[in-house]
Amino acid sequence: MLNDTARASLRAIPAVLLGSLLNILDGVSYGMIIFPTSAPFTDLGPMGVSMFFVSCVLAQLCFTLGGSGFAGANGSMMIEVVPFYHILAARIAYAIGEDKPAEVIATTIVAYALSSVLTGLSFLLLGALRLGALIGFFPRHILVGCIGGVGAFLIETGLTVSMRIPDDDFNIDLETLRFMFLEPQNLALWTIPLALAILLRLITSRWSHQLIFPVYFVVIPVFFYVIVAAARCDLDELREDGWLFDIPGGINGQSESWWKFYTYFDSDRNLIHLGPLWATLPTQFALLFFNILHPPLNVPALAVSLNEDVDTNKELVAHGYSNILAGAFGTVPNYLVYVNTLLFYRVGGDTRVAGFLLAAATTILLLVGTGPIAYIPVPVVGALIFVLGIDLVKEALWDTRHRVSRTEYITILSIIVAMTVWDFVIGVLFGIVTSCFFFVVQNSQRRSIRAFHTGETMVSTVRRPSAQRAYLKEVTKQTTILRLQGFLFFGTITYVEEAIRGIIDAPSWQRNPVRFLVVDLTLVAGVDMSAAEAFVRVQRLLAAKYVTLVFCGFTVDSPVGKALESVGVMNSEGVELFSTLNDAMEWTENVYLKAYFRSQKLETSIPFVLPGRQDVDVISSYQSSQNSAGSPRRSMLFEAGSRTIANEIRSPPILDNTATEPFLTLVRAFSSFGDFDFSQFRLLVPYFQRMSVSEGFVLWHQGDNSDGLYLIESGVLRATYQFAEYAQSIEESMVPGTLAGELSALSNLPRNAKTVAERPAVLWKLSNESLRRLETEEPNLARMFTHMVLKSAKIDYDTLLAALAGRQ
Repeated sequence: MLNDTARASLRAIPAVLLGSLLNILDGVSYGMIIFPTSAPFTDLGPMGVSMFFVSCVLAQLCFTLGGSGFAGANGSMMIEVVPFYHILAARIAYAIGEDKPAEVIATTIVAYALSSVLTGLSFLLLGALRLGALIGFFPRHILVGCIGGVGAFLIETGLTVSMRIPDDDFNIDLETLRFMFLEPQNLALWTIPLALAILLRLITSRWSHQLIFPVYFVVIPVFFYVIVAAARCDLDELREDGWLFDIPGGINGQSESWWKFYTYFDSDRNLIHLGPLWATLPTQFALLFFNILHPPLNVPALAVSLNEDVDTNKELVAHGYSNILAGAFGTVPNYLVYVNTLLFYRVGGDTRVAGFLLAAATTILLLVGTGPIAYIPVPVVGALIFVLGIDLVKEALWDTRHRVSRTEYITILSIIVAMTVWDFVIGVLFGIVTSCFFFVVQNSQRRSIRAFHTGETMVSTVRRPSAQRAYLKEVTKQTTILRLQGFLFFGTITYVEEAIRGIIDAPSWQRNPVRFLVVDLTLVAGVDMSAAEAFVRVQRLLAAKYVTLVFCGFTVDSPVGKALESVGVMNSEGVELFSTLNDAMEWTENVYLKAYFRSQKLETSIPFVLPGRQDVDVISSYQSSQNSAGSPRRSMLFEAGSRTIANEIRSPPILDNTATEPFLTLVRAFSSFGDFDFSQFRLLVPYFQRMSVSEGFVLWHQGDNSDGLYLIESGVLRATYQFAEYAQSIEESMVPGTLAGELSALSNLPRNAKTVAERPAVLWKLSNESLRRLETEEPNLARMFTHMVLKSAKIDYDTLLAALAGRQ
């Protein structure tokens, strides 16, 4: 065991050296800017470095000791929080007063620690509730805009660090430009680190080895001191001119202790002000919002890069503990760093031993103190800050130029401008508001109306006798189907309401008035209050015209149903609801049929049964309430019925008082299929067997062997087609005067649907044995009958396909 640990330790040395070097570079560059450079924070750069290393050590230990699924995870401070920290510090300094520097610094450090605790609690809650995936629903372009804003801040910070000027003194104005460009000393101070940053990016654009970055920043100080030695420059003069950091005590080796920031927590001194601390909460929450977006995005990306399977929620829990610990130790937030971890793995740091050794090495760097910072060239730190700033701005503005829409790009750019010109909190809020605005505009331009249909083309999956089908083809022109999609809100419902008003006010109303408006909400994700109230207005408009509003595609207890229920539209007179579009179309067709049969007092003269819901007296109720209003529509029904159903009712010459079943139903099923001698059908009667079935009786299951075909004399059958295990089933009803199971019988193939009796039914069965006997004894009749059955099946399946095609 010890030998294995020793071997793993030796193997991890290159990774530990690289990780330590990266921590030094990050600590010097980002730790130095944790605090603003304005009073009273002017000389707190070394203390920021110490806080950086404390946070790194805590994160590294938390991840290494089992918190993270990545064995070689590298923890570090969240560098993106620096802009928010400057806002916190400035507000606390303003509230307390710069004349009380110790109290300002103490309250600021507590504010930083509070941000760590809030971040940790948020991560812990997200991970414990397994809600890490929710972050993926946040608009990515807002985060990209914030990243670009951080990049612009870092470029500005790189300028202030390089020229050694306070943050408050840097404003983009004529005086600042004159200070930067017209004074040679200042021009050299910021152009050299900027040039070094650009040179590094040019090198890495051509060569992509992972060691180029750390080696580059090791070589720069070496060249600096070679030049200093060759020119025999005095270090104190270079420090005074701004080329080296002026660290208190650093030049004589007596640097301040790493724990100096803990002295501000002395309760006896009573330095912390709760009022200004409480006033920073809005900024704290903006910072928190920005913090929690990173790990749920970084962890999956790192898992892909390293080809490891990790639990994002577990990583969030680990981030929760590491940040709560950071807050308890009075330091800044931390997280798992994608780039550092990737480089650490690539040079052999893929074990927990390597991670533990990195934590130990970082602890040593912490204990050494900040004295060595006095000998680090300022251009090195400036170049580091410029590199990250340029990378973040490039990622936000250049890399996304062809990957996002124009409105998203405008949002990204506006966030960066708002963060740079005004404030980071304002920039985040501005980005959210801008995204919401563009979301409304974009979705308002998208049509919520998916399609318009009439009942002539959108039919139900009900097998009906040919005469009824012909009647419905004419009268269902009075049914308009409006299919909607997406989310209905105040930005989209206006177009829907205008379209419905157009139907009512159209010139075609006089020629073909509408009886039913079917609104299909199957593909509607939700309805806001404005849209729901618009349907109330629509219902009133339709009721004035005696048009029934038929909703379908949702249930009362669904989000859409609850939204419409809340405004009372579902309980209004003249409003119907069906769970599917097919049920709605089946019901409207039944209404038309019922209206004609009742008006002609023919309901008892021929078998007439309706599938589905039976409350189909809508037209009669309208007639009684306003007899004249429905006249044009009723006239159309009667005229269409006289040309279609009336032909079915009139007895053909071959029928007489002695005609019985199943001869009557045979004639009814096939009388519209040409000039056949239907008297020959009397010869078919002995081959059929009568059977009576009760409601719910299963005639056959899908996949059963065929036992024959069935002629429906009365009642209703319902077939259910299930074509795939997880696909939605398709239902088809069969009413008197139609056939069931005919194709399976003629082809001798298994049943393709489950068929049950929806209503008590009387059926006439032509079994397979009887069919073969018919083919032997009456071959001509069998051939004619088979031809008629195939004709009927072709029409029925064309109707079914048309119904299914209309659902797409």
